[in-house]
Amino acid sequence: FCGPIVTLKVFEDNVLIRNFLEEKGNGRVLVIDGGGSLRCAILGGNPVVHTQNNGWACIIVNGCIRDVDEINGCDIGVRALASHPIKANRRGIGGDKHMHVTMAWTRICDGEWLYADTDGILISKIELSM
Repeated sequence: FCGPIVTLKVFEDNVLIRNFLEEKGNGRVLVIDGGGSLRCAILGGNPVVHTQNNGWACIIVNGCIRDVDEINGCDIGVRALASHPIKANRRGIGGDKHMHVTMAWTRICDGEWLYADTDGILISKIELSM
C-alpha cells in the first residue's frame, strides 16, 4: 500500500477520525497518531469498510483498532499497534489535523509518501518510483 500522507492527532476519541474519513481519499494514506494508547480502539470495522469505498489507500494507527477479522477482509491496508475490544469515546473533544506527528521516533508530515507492506512501513519526502 502506498500514497501521500494526511495526518490526524487524537487521543481515545474517534469523532474527528470518523468525520475525516467522510472525505474522498483519492489514494491518500491516513496516519493517525492516537498517542500510542492501548486503553481502547480508536478505529473499527465499519469506518474501515466506508474508508475503503471512499478511495483511501491505507490507514496507519499509533494506537489500537478493533474488528480485526472484518478489517483484514478489506482491500485497504490497516496497520496499528494492537487490537482492543473496547470502543473509543465519542465525545468530540478535539484533535488536530494536517500537522506533523511523531511515531516510532519518526516525524511524519502531510504530503510525505508512505509505503507499507506486511514487513514494515517506509516514509519518504518524495514519491518513489516503483
